[in-house]
Amino acid sequence: MDKANLERTSQRPLHTGYGPRTTAEEVIGHVDLNGKIAIVTGGYSGLGLEVSRVLAKAGAHVIVPARSLKKAEAAAASIPGVELAELDLADPASIDRFARTFERSGRPLHILVNSAGIMAIPEQRDGRGYELQFATNHLGHYQLTAGLWPALQRANGARVVSVSSGGHRLGDINFEDPNFRSRSYEKWEAYGQSKTANALFALELDRKGAVHHVRAFSVHPGSIVTDLSRHLSDNEMKAMGALDEQGQRTFTKMTEEHKTIPEGAATIVWCAVSKQLDGKGGVYCQNADIAPAVPKEQIHESGLTGVWPWAMDVQAAERLWQLSEKLTGVSFRI
Repeated sequence: MDKANLERTSQRPLHTGYGPRTTAEEVIGHVDLNGKIAIVTGGYSGLGLEVSRVLAKAGAHVIVPARSLKKAEAAAASIPGVELAELDLADPASIDRFARTFERSGRPLHILVNSAGIMAIPEQRDGRGYELQFATNHLGHYQLTAGLWPALQRANGARVVSVSSGGHRLGDINFEDPNFRSRSYEKWEAYGQSKTANALFALELDRKGAVHHVRAFSVHPGSIVTDLSRHLSDNEMKAMGALDEQGQRTFTKMTEEHKTIPEGAATIVWCAVSKQLDGKGGVYCQNADIAPAVPKEQIHESGLTGVWPWAMDVQAAERLWQLSEKLTGVSFRI
């Protein structure tokens, strides 16, 4: 890999020709993924299911880990050749079992999409006492990626896609108390922290992984009505413009931010396969393009889209990596 490809990618749009209405199928076009292996967490529902379907249609062998195999079997039945396996991202032992099983197969891993997540839940903790949104959305994926690291290296050109959210704007990481042990729990603050962590993880993973031909990206798919919103009340959904007159959970008006599932999956698929990103990495993406960076002095302006400064902070990304090692007891073999 030449030195130019190891330089940090600028957080500036490429003007790809895509936009908010672009779908995952339009992004993948005629890309041939035959012989490629992809793992998509959360790949049996919502955005993850669409990502799995589109990657498989392009020829990839798609592995979908799931906490409930019965639920996954029914949902993923339409995906040709899909491989299902048990995985609970809130259970470190389950993560280790999944990663060890895959590693024993000796297969390379070309695409890892860390898509599974939970949002704005009532206060809950995992078996270690860690706040569940941070534990599931970030720590679980950190540990999973570490376990799959040798397989990513074997691919000699792998991509890791970390599904973040515009929700990262709700908050930076509280490094002194990430698990809400000495402060009052607030569900949206906890969600925002976990989504900032997703972006920072991709930033640091790319910095460490580029020399090993592993590139990482974070994604804001847009606002999509999926099962992710199951913990929100109808009043909360209505305030978001996501409850119609019949009481159905759906957007009453489509905007640049509001998307269908095929549109929301587009940026995830773009980051996973697009040649427009060859030699690039570590950036936060939206609308099938690199997102604009929003300066600190502008974050309170209305109507802005892009990535907030704390989700691009290289020092915070390194600090999060160290915190993740400490909390999980897991280190990458880089």
